Formats: sequence, C-alpha cells, structure tokens
Amino acid sequence: MGHRLSAIATRTGDEGQTGLGDGSRVSKADPRVVAMGDVDELNSAVGLLIAFGVPDDPFGTPLLLAQAQHDLLDLGGELSIPGHTLLKAQRVAALDAWLQAANATLPRLQEFVIPGGSVPVAQAHMCRTICRRAERAVVELAELQAVSHTARQYLNRLSDLMFVLARVLNPGRCEPQWDRSRPL
Repeated sequence: MGHRLSAIATRTGDEGQTGLGDGSRVSKADPRVVAMGDVDELNSAVGLLIAFGVPDDPFGTPLLLAQAQHDLLDLGGELSIPGHTLLKAQRVAALDAWLQAANATLPRLQEFVIPGGSVPVAQAHMCRTICRRAERAVVELAELQAVSHTARQYLNRLSDLMFVLARVLNPGRCEPQWDRSRPL
C-alpha cells in the first residue's frame, strides 16, 4: 500500500486532484474517488450506529459491526489501489451467517417498513441507504475499471444486514409499515 500521511494539511488536493494508494493522481470527481468516499462515509455511519449503543444479542452484532468497520477500511484500501484486493470472501460469508440467524427470528413482512422507531433503528436505516449508494458507486466503477466481485458482494450483503439489523433493534418488533390505504 502507499505512504501513510503524517501531515493532514498537505495542500496537495487544492487543485481538485487526490493521490491513490499506488501513487497516481486523479480528479476528486473520478469514479474511484467517489466510491472510496461513499465507503468512508458508510464507515462513519456504522461508527455512529455503534456509538448509539447496539445491545449485545445472540447474533454477536456489536462485534460484527466492529469487524464491518475494519472490512470497510479494507475495501477503501482495495479501491485506492487499482487492481488490488484486500477484502476476503470469508467476510461476505460472515454477513450471510448473521443474516441467516437474525432472519430466522423475525416475522415475515407484509409491507415496506418505515424507517425510524428509535435512534439506533433510524441509524441502521441510514447505514443501509449509505451502503446502497456506496454499492452503486462501486458498481459504476466496476463498469469502467476492475473491481473485485467480493467488494460488490460485500456491500450488497451489508446493506441487507443493516435492514435486518434495524428490524432486530426495533423494541417489541413494533415496526411501522407503509399504509397504502391511508387517506390522501
């Protein structure tokens, strides 16, 4: 990987360019930089979810979220070096295992869920939507340049996990759902 920054105010980006992990410089509007930024934002949103307090549960959710933050740093590192891979397929398998265990405890949905209910639930939904945006950015990048299949899979699965986590965190499983019959 490239050089780690020891000074943050480098002024090297003042002209709208940034450095990648391989030392090359690209526009800050480059699809690779957009994808890296969306993954970084997602990591911050997951950090906020953890800070709001995710209760320990039989699924090991707090540890899984902490691991997801490291996975997202791996993904950001992977994106910062064209052609490089860091994120392992086992991390997708860990999300799949969590999803299977958590989904088995939830009732079947009859309608779309309205995001909210409590601060952690709302934040899990924010993580889900930011993750979907990051996934779209990575897919767009993959249409132009090589991106690992694992990276795309991981973001897809993590967004599913955030939706299911919002359901798990909802106290008493009282989930507000879309009411199609409400008066207009």
